[in-house]
Parts: sequence; structure tokens; C-alpha cells
Amino acid sequence: MTAAVVTTAAGSTASLVQSVDWLAIAPPVIAATTALGVLVADLFVSERRKPYLGYASVAGLVAALAFLLPLRAGDRSTFCVPAPGDACSYTADHFALVIQALVLGGALLTALLSLDDTRKLPAGEYWFLLLSSAAGAALLPAARDLATLVVALEVASLPAFALVGIKRGDRRSSEAALKFFLSSVVATAVMLLGVGFVYATTGTLHLTEIAARLDDVPGQFDTLAKTGVVLTLVGFAFKTAAAPFHFWVPETYVGAPLPIAAYLSVVGKAVGFSGLVLVTVIAFPAYADVWGPAVAVLAALTMTIGNVAALRQSATRARSAVRLLAWSSVAQAGYLLVPIAAAAYAGDERIGSTVAYALMYAVVNLGAFAVAALVARTHPGNRISDYRGLYAARPLTALAMGFFLLCLAGLPPGIIGLFAKVTVFSAAVDAGLGWLAVVMAVNVVIALYYYLQWTAALFRSPEPTEGATEAPAAARPRVPAPLTTAIVLTAAAGIVLSGAPQLVLRFAAVNLF
Repeated sequence: MTAAVVTTAAGSTASLVQSVDWLAIAPPVIAATTALGVLVADLFVSERRKPYLGYASVAGLVAALAFLLPLRAGDRSTFCVPAPGDACSYTADHFALVIQALVLGGALLTALLSLDDTRKLPAGEYWFLLLSSAAGAALLPAARDLATLVVALEVASLPAFALVGIKRGDRRSSEAALKFFLSSVVATAVMLLGVGFVYATTGTLHLTEIAARLDDVPGQFDTLAKTGVVLTLVGFAFKTAAAPFHFWVPETYVGAPLPIAAYLSVVGKAVGFSGLVLVTVIAFPAYADVWGPAVAVLAALTMTIGNVAALRQSATRARSAVRLLAWSSVAQAGYLLVPIAAAAYAGDERIGSTVAYALMYAVVNLGAFAVAALVARTHPGNRISDYRGLYAARPLTALAMGFFLLCLAGLPPGIIGLFAKVTVFSAAVDAGLGWLAVVMAVNVVIALYYYLQWTAALFRSPEPTEGATEAPAAARPRVPAPLTTAIVLTAAAGIVLSGAPQLVLRFAAVNLF
């Protein structure tokens, strides 16, 4: 993109107005515009017509996804500063489009899960917050300067705090939102301090220029630069739920409305990982010897803590299924960090493994949450024991849930899960991180126990109910069409990708340079 310029009296040129590539920025703009439209419409729509706000939100997300298609023709950049190598703040390259497809698709499936649940929630506020968060999430992977990255991260996060606590009068929901907010604010403050140190060292916020200037940092600023790099990573590590910044996850997922827990587990994680990839691989390659080992240790810690906690959660059948999924998502975050650590040793082509794993995880984890939403309609406690005998009541749903759990475990017929884990494992081995590959292998074995235990429960005989206080497992109340659609879409996507896993790797293949 070029900027409009004028010639000054001295004969030099100065930028007055920058042209805007509206097609490049269309996906986040459509999501944001739909959010504002829904909020305004809520003021004039009668209570009886509030459900239409949800369908308008779904239509807006579909439109945002549709505008990704014409962007596949080639990289497009906008908001550029004329310089010796134009520095742009927004670039719609292949990496950005893949992550935007992931976050907007995740938001769309979350919207489908929410269409029936919002009858008990303030509809206008709910849809406005969800779409606003999705707009920020779609903006972040295309951001190419630290200021835009921070703004996009906060636009994606601030509405999420309100969504977690949107169940008015629910003490657990309010407590979860407060914990989420306070811990996130601290992480953001630390990250902003790091960004300030990086700016003080380099004098720029554009990622490519930061990389160039960090290659030649004067010795007296080296410690300041390293400190800035580490502190900047902290904020993104929090968003990815990497240990030791994971403590907010279980309580937040359990206290939030179920669709929002699903949203945070996929879209929130994608936001953190895309930001982490951008700052490490594009901005800080000169300090790979600093962030590479740090990310590798974070990966090992995160997958181990997540799996051990999930294992303890599965030991008592009365425990919450959502809490187990929360700990499982922490463990999955550990696997996602492995290729980023490998990129420090073997080049940015390893990032494709993280993107491929994120796509697989998004599909099957959203599917698992969709089944959990269905079970919660008859068993509000959503305990692990409530899934026992699901096959007797809903055979197709039980098969879908079993498939999702096997994908997360990396076992056939969940070939896509196995394929994704192999690519991540290979990235660690090829980068010379043999110790991390061993830690990952041990954790995969640990995870098999609780995934298979849950899968087996689906096909056991239902437990006899005492006093008939709950609906029997065989009861079949009406399931909303949007919820059924979400389960069908995720199951179909998982089956297709298991049949042709190479599609994910081709789609996720990225090169950030």
C-alpha cells in the first residue's frame, strides 16, 4: 500500500493520509460492525424477537468468514509507513488468514451453542461482547506492530471478562470473572512493561524493524532488551494458559456459561498462540537463545501440570466434566508450545506444526464442549458420571463424543489427533529437543488414561437413579437445532480431516519471512 504525500517548501515529501485496503481488513471490521448493529438493535427489538439478534450475529460471522476467501490470492498489507522498507501495521498473509479462519469459525460454533442459552441471559449484551471479542481475535494475527498487537489482545480479552460473569446473580460466575480479570490485568501490565523496554531499546514498534535493530543492540542495552523480550512473552503465555500462568483456567471454565468456556478454550488460546508466534519468530529472532529454552520449559511444565491435574480430576466420577476439559486444555497448550520452542533452534517452518495442531484441537474440543452442552440440558451438574450410558440414550452423540476424546488422545479412529501429535513430536526431535520429546511422550501416555476412561463410560450401562430426582439417562428431551448442527459440523470436520490429514498440514503451512 502507498500513502498520499505532499511536497513541502523544502522539496521533501510528507505523508498526510494513508490509503486503507478495506478488503484486507474486512473480516475483523465485519465482526465489529455486526457487534455494534446488534447492540443498537437490542434497544428497539421486543423481548419476543430477541432470539433474532443471535441469528443476525451468526450471519455476521458467516459473512466475515466469507471475506477470507478473496484474500487467498496473495498477501495484502495496509496502514503502512513509507520507509526504507515499508513497515506495515496490518498484513493479511497466509498465517493471518489461517488463524482468522480458526477464530471466526470458533466464534461461529460458539454462537450456535449459545442460540438457545441466551434466552436466560441479556441477549443484546451477550452477542455484542461475543462479536467484539471475535473482532479483536481476528485482528491480532494480522497485526505487525506491538501497539496493534496489544490493542487487539485487549479487545479480544476485555469482552471475555464480562462474558464469563454475565450470569447475573450467579456467585460462581462472578467469582470466576473477577479472578480472570485480575490475573489478566497483572499479565497485561507486565507485558506492557516489556513492550516499553523493547521500544526503549529499538526505537520502533514494528515487528520487522524490531528484529533488524535487535541484531545490532549496543552492549549496554543488551540486558534491557532481554528483559523486554521475556516480559513481553508473559502476557501471551497467560493467554495460552501456559504454566505457571494457568491457575485461572479451571475456575473460569466452570463458572462461565458453557459456550463461553468453549470459546475461551479455543479462540482465547488461538489469540495467545498467534501473538506468541508473531513476537518470537518475527520480532525477536535475535534473542532465540533467550526465548527458545524458556518456551521449551514452559511447554514441558504446562503439559505435565495439565495432564496430572486432569488425571486427578478423572479419579472421582462425581467431579465436573467441564473442569476435566479445562485441565485437558492446559495440557494441550503444552503440546502447542513445542513447535514454537523448536522454531528457536530449527527455523520458523516448525510453526506450521503449531498451526496444524491448533486447527485439529479447535475442531474436536469445540465438538466435546457441544456434547457437554447437550448433556447439561438433562444433567445440569455435568459430572463425569453423567456420561455413563450415554450410548443407550443417544447413540450418535455418544459415538461423536468418543471420537472427539480419541482425537484429543491421539488414538484411531481419531487419525487427525494422532497425525497432529506426530508432527509436533517430530518438530521437537528435528530441533534437537530430545528431552522435550520424551516429556511429551510420557504426557501422551498419562492423558490416555483419563481420555479412555471417559470414553469407556459412554458405552457402559446407565447407573440406576435413586429417588428419580434426575431425569433418567434414556430421557430424550428436544435438542435445539443449532446445538445439533454444531455437533454434526465438528464431527464431520473431524472425520474428513482424519481421512485426509494432509489437508490440515497443507492449509497450515506457513512461512513468516
